[in-house]
Amino acid sequence: MEQGRQSITIDEELAGQRVDRALSEALGEFSRAEIQRLIASGEVRIDGHGVRPATRLSAGDVVTLPLSAGGISDDGLVAAPGLELDVIHADEALLVINKAPGRVVHPAAGHADDTLVNALVARYPELASTFDGPRPGIVHRLDRDTSGVIVVARTEAAAEFLISAFADRLVEKVYLALARGRVTPPAGVIDAPIARDPKRRQRMAAVPDGRPSRTTYRVIDTSGEVSWLELRPESGRTHQIRVHLKAIGHPVLGDPTYGRASRRIGRTALHAWRITFDHPLTGERVTFTAPLPDDMRIALAGLGLSGEPEGGMLTA
Repeated sequence: MEQGRQSITIDEELAGQRVDRALSEALGEFSRAEIQRLIASGEVRIDGHGVRPATRLSAGDVVTLPLSAGGISDDGLVAAPGLELDVIHADEALLVINKAPGRVVHPAAGHADDTLVNALVARYPELASTFDGPRPGIVHRLDRDTSGVIVVARTEAAAEFLISAFADRLVEKVYLALARGRVTPPAGVIDAPIARDPKRRQRMAAVPDGRPSRTTYRVIDTSGEVSWLELRPESGRTHQIRVHLKAIGHPVLGDPTYGRASRRIGRTALHAWRITFDHPLTGERVTFTAPLPDDMRIALAGLGLSGEPEGGMLTA
């Protein structure tokens, strides 16, 4: 890596997007104008070659740009040992973390030292030396308000393996969510293409010319006022579950972007509950589960709804 530059490996959520939009999403909306200027000046490169704003990205592409972009300084990553870090599993190839709600995954504009990555490099400093840029080992993402299970690679080989697995849809993810209203039918598939909202570019929307997107769901319990759902995204679009639930008229409870605030919970009531994938070293199919955080348990109890679902994964 050239001195003064950072690299970003494109994951499934960014694949297929224009490079200017993808980098603004990865590094924070405040940096989009700077990214467009960097593209025009030739400072943004894929495999050493310059790009145009409309260049489409593929999973596994390595994009490089100056360290100063997106609010990341030449000083590198800040280790933050005081931040909470709930490690579900650790081995020589990967880490599995239960991300707290409200925690940004990686440094971006306005979040230089309070992210999951800052906590990771404090406990596992080798991540900063193994990977370049502000996203060491990050192979997929969760929204700031979304709690739950996230996988982090500890080696470049593991990162490459996992990024490919996500891109090829070989990773099964199950989420739990509270959604407004009584969702009917009690089980089904939401099949609605997703793209940038043409009216509000900072968010996504279900639009006819978007990228194909499917989410399987099952109603675990309902109070009438709110439904408790188990969901499996079959594709990996940005904000997919939140957009799909809005599209069927049942936005996630407490979602300020696609719904509205709730007195029941102070954030978007979405939890990444379970993830299953082939281990990059052994090839064994492994599953990890993140228990519900206290705020969701309190919300469930207040609504008289059951807790974590019993049994196995959803089937399509």
